[in-house]
Amino acid sequence: MAEGFTILIDGKRAEARPGETILDVLRREQVETPTLCNHQHLTPAKTCRACVVELKGSRPLVASCERKAEPDMEVRTDSERVQNARRGVFELLLSQNDVSTAPGLVSQAEQLGAVPDRYRGQKYERGFFDDNKLYVRDFDKCILCYRCVEACGPDVQNTFALTVAGRGFTAGISAGFDETLVDSACVFCGNCVEVCPTGALMDRREHTLRAQGRYDESQQDVVQTTCSYCGVGCQLDLHVDRRRNEIVKVTSPDQHPITLGFLCVKGRYGYSFLEAEDKPEEAVKGA
Repeated sequence: MAEGFTILIDGKRAEARPGETILDVLRREQVETPTLCNHQHLTPAKTCRACVVELKGSRPLVASCERKAEPDMEVRTDSERVQNARRGVFELLLSQNDVSTAPGLVSQAEQLGAVPDRYRGQKYERGFFDDNKLYVRDFDKCILCYRCVEACGPDVQNTFALTVAGRGFTAGISAGFDETLVDSACVFCGNCVEVCPTGALMDRREHTLRAQGRYDESQQDVVQTTCSYCGVGCQLDLHVDRRRNEIVKVTSPDQHPITLGFLCVKGRYGYSFLEAEDKPEEAVKGA
């Protein structure tokens, strides 16, 4: 095993290991560092710039999620330049995006002292897409973090159904060539939904319940089970509304050694027959 080395973080010595990013070291040292596009199981997209740090010898600020730690590095996370840059990222996002289903983003913005209306101006409505039975896309909530694109690509699914299309305020996640998801290469695994940090991609069931004012995580129990559709052994977390004894969502633990939080279409959405409104009468009687 290669030996570790020392770097300086805000003037304090910290141990780093070969192959680690600056963000890895910051997290181990419990240095508060905001992130949006970063996901532990995905290739760093380096798009949000929320995790930037000041690096001695570097003119621009660097993305800590992508820059590898090197011996004798001197990193600043608490400088005025760094804080202003991070605050500006969140103020731009708050000014032009619907963050009603992004509590993590809002919390980090508040910690940085971001002013939500600093850049408030004309509101660009980028569109709501409801073209399938499993999940919806709300571009007004999209921060273009690229997580869904990475999950749909070589990091997880290898389907390559999603990309970013458009420019400026009109940019959004697309299946390409203005296709609906049904007509695209999408296999509806829902892994893009799983990694979305803002609710721009959301399971249809959750979206419907939220619209009805019936989605309340405080009233949900998480029941663990094993998916029975095949022999892989994926663990499922069933989110059950205890008020109606109704499954409202299925996820998988992101630290599970088999799934890492990712599922196939059957594992994530195969439960929906339990709540179907058009069950055959014979099936209902035999249940």
